[in-house]
Amino acid sequence: MKIYISLLVCLLPFVGGNVVMAQAPKAARPNIIFILADDLGYGDVGFNGQKLVKTPNIDKLAREGMIFSQFYAGTSVCAPSRSSLLSGQHTGHTYIRGNKSVEPEGQQPIADSVVTVAEVLKKAGYATAAFGKWGLGPVGSEGEPGKQGFDRFYGYNCQSLAHRYYPNHLWDNQTKIVLEANKNLMYSKEYAPDLIQKQALSFVNSQDGKQPFFLFLPYILPHAELLVPDDSLFQYYKGKFEERPYRGADYGPKATDGGYTSQEFPRATFAAMVARLDLYVGQVMEKLKEKGLDKNTLVIFTSDNGPHIEGGADPKFFNSSGGLRGVKRDLYEGGIREPFAARWPGVIKPGSKNDFIGAFWDILPTFAELANIAAPRNIDGIPFTDALKGKVTQKKHDYLYWEFHEQGGRQAVRQGNWKAVRLKAAGNPDGLVELYDLSKDPRETTNVTPQFPEKAKELGQIMNKAHISSSIFPFGSLATN
Repeated sequence: MKIYISLLVCLLPFVGGNVVMAQAPKAARPNIIFILADDLGYGDVGFNGQKLVKTPNIDKLAREGMIFSQFYAGTSVCAPSRSSLLSGQHTGHTYIRGNKSVEPEGQQPIADSVVTVAEVLKKAGYATAAFGKWGLGPVGSEGEPGKQGFDRFYGYNCQSLAHRYYPNHLWDNQTKIVLEANKNLMYSKEYAPDLIQKQALSFVNSQDGKQPFFLFLPYILPHAELLVPDDSLFQYYKGKFEERPYRGADYGPKATDGGYTSQEFPRATFAAMVARLDLYVGQVMEKLKEKGLDKNTLVIFTSDNGPHIEGGADPKFFNSSGGLRGVKRDLYEGGIREPFAARWPGVIKPGSKNDFIGAFWDILPTFAELANIAAPRNIDGIPFTDALKGKVTQKKHDYLYWEFHEQGGRQAVRQGNWKAVRLKAAGNPDGLVELYDLSKDPRETTNVTPQFPEKAKELGQIMNKAHISSSIFPFGSLATN
């Protein structure tokens, strides 16, 4: 923990939240903290086998709670994955299905008709807040956080600007917070993740225990460009790896919002970024313990999709996919299977593991059940509360479905141990289907469609049924963002 000392003194004091005890009356409801990393791979955390980067706080959270080995993101890129998370719908149904930018700043707004998990919990009497990256609608649109159930938001509205760690502004609800030191995208001391973390901790510190709260922490680490303050976290990793310098779009008057800066030490920087994310998790957990509230809080940690390869990132070197096939934008396991751990003392058994096959669209009905309120009817998720409690009565999905709207369109289905993937799916509902048996081939190395043509056909038909056409997001029409 010595590597954290110099950074700790620069951040706000730890803060915590309050939730119901395991033996509390049935009417009482837990506070919920949902921590979402950005582009963190299945294998980027210690509890899933990471050897080169230390994640002691995340590993402790997992050790004191439950590890889910087969939990999936909404899809393999940011905006639609988050839309799936918030709406309880898979990407064949959810409103936002791709990264589609709109002017002057932001992404295609999620519709007002969509009922989000924040709206459900707010209706149940929860205070709601989000700190980090939004990407589901510009300020002033129907998709902005304040119109989707969040009482407070602070961070990046636009995910393109979130490629930069020293942006010239952030947003506090509808107020634009200009970062003067970062004007013209100049490298400075205004490191956005630290600013966001301070606001998040301040929010938790303001809670008095009289009202339950839902805290959504969509951190941007370790997304996009490789850049981190030169503090003890970076110094710990500097020199530990053979480096391959990356040349990119540097900060300065001609810098663009969505670029990636040059980096002389990309591997050390990536490691330090993951370590900083781990530090943030540790701050939240430590304050909960200090306030005597850690036993009353459900905390979930996961990531929005698989590891990225832009900006000098090297997921192969770090084994970021944990031996699984694929990275961000793939619908193979490495692009969508995520690290997932949940901690709730007195309810979740410490050191437990669960093989429940779930996905982001299960979050909304689960949180609704914990809050004693009905979930919307038109969702694809099922509550996995029984799995959290270690019960064998947990209901299972018939199948999980994903789609990806770039690179000609992709689809995937998981049904039991069977996994099917269709490439170039746009306008080709009868396209070839790759079939894998994950019980024997978790790395998806051998396509067994020739041996099991009927099963491949069956899963291909599920893909066609699960995909509902969208005029706003036509299949295969989007460019990479």
